[in-house]
Amino acid sequence: MNPLSRLIAPRLPSAAVGLSGEGVGLVQLERRREAFAVRRAGYLPLRDGLVRPNFDEPNVAAPPELAAALSELAESTGLGKRRRWSVALPEAATRTSILTVESAPASRHEGEEMLRWKTERSLGAPLDELRVSRERLPADSQGRPRYLVTAVRLAVLAEYESVFGALGWHTGLILPRHMGEAWWLMRDGEARAAGDALLVSGHPDGFTAVILRAGHPLYVRAVSCEPEDRADELYRFLLFYRDRHAPPEAPGELVAPPPFETVSRLLVAGTGLDEREAAAIVEETLSAPPRPVRAGDVRLSLPAADIDFEQIAAPAGLAALAWA
Repeated sequence: MNPLSRLIAPRLPSAAVGLSGEGVGLVQLERRREAFAVRRAGYLPLRDGLVRPNFDEPNVAAPPELAAALSELAESTGLGKRRRWSVALPEAATRTSILTVESAPASRHEGEEMLRWKTERSLGAPLDELRVSRERLPADSQGRPRYLVTAVRLAVLAEYESVFGALGWHTGLILPRHMGEAWWLMRDGEARAAGDALLVSGHPDGFTAVILRAGHPLYVRAVSCEPEDRADELYRFLLFYRDRHAPPEAPGELVAPPPFETVSRLLVAGTGLDEREAAAIVEETLSAPPRPVRAGDVRLSLPAADIDFEQIAAPAGLAALAWA
C-alpha cells in the first residue's frame, strides 16, 4: 500500500503548486499508460523575504504580492482558469516525524492518548494548534507499530490558504515538499526491490533527508544548518543509518551487505545541495555508489530541457496522486 494512501482523497487534481522561500512552481500532468507527462509547468522566483518559511512564525510577508505572483505564473502557463490544486508547502514551514510505539497499549483509548502525547512531544507543539496527518507504516524489525506524522501550524496554514482563497483556488491536499518528492521513489516496484532509497530535499535553511525502504519512509531527518555545513550533516545522517543497518563483520572476513541495507537510489531535489557531492558522500559512507534518480528513471516526460525536475519534483509528485 502506498504510505500516502490514507492522506489523500478520491479525484485529486492533476495540478499542483510547489512553494519555497525562493520561488513557486506550478505543474499539470497527464497520464500516458504507465508514465506521466508534464502538460504545463512553470517556475517563478520570488523576491527575497516575501515567503519566509518557518514552523513557529508568520510565513508570508505580503499576501497580496504572493497572490499576484501566483496569478501571473498561472496565466503564463495556461493554468489561469484552474481552480483545484494540491499544494506542496515549504519544508521549514512543516514538521515530519516517524513515531514508534514501544509498548502495547491496554486499550484503543490508551493507544490514542499515547500517540497524541508522542506526537506533541515530537513536533514540539500542542495538537490543537496543528493540522496533523498520520499514516501507519510497516512495523519495525521488533514488530513495534510505527506512524508517519506530518504537521503544519494552523496559523501558518491559514496564511497560505488566505492567498489561495483570494485567487478562488480550492486546495484539498496540502503536504510538505519532501512528501511530493518522495512519491517518485515510492512508485517503482522493481527499483524498490533493489535496495533503500535516499531523498535529499534542499532549501535555504538546510535540508530534509528521507530514507525509504520498500516504498515506505524508514527515517526522516530535518536539518537546519549553514550552507557550508550541509555535507557534514548529510554524512552524519548516513553514519546513523549505516550504524543501525550495517551487518556485523566476522573477524578476518569481508561481509557483503544484505539487501535493503545500503542506499541504491538517490534523489536530490530543491536547492542548495549538489547531486554529485551528495552521491560522493553516500559512496564514501556506505561503500556503494547510488544511482541518481532523474525524470526519465521515474517515467516522467518533460516537454522542454529548461524544466528542472529537481525544482518541480514536489508539485509533480502531488499532481501524480490524481491517478494513485
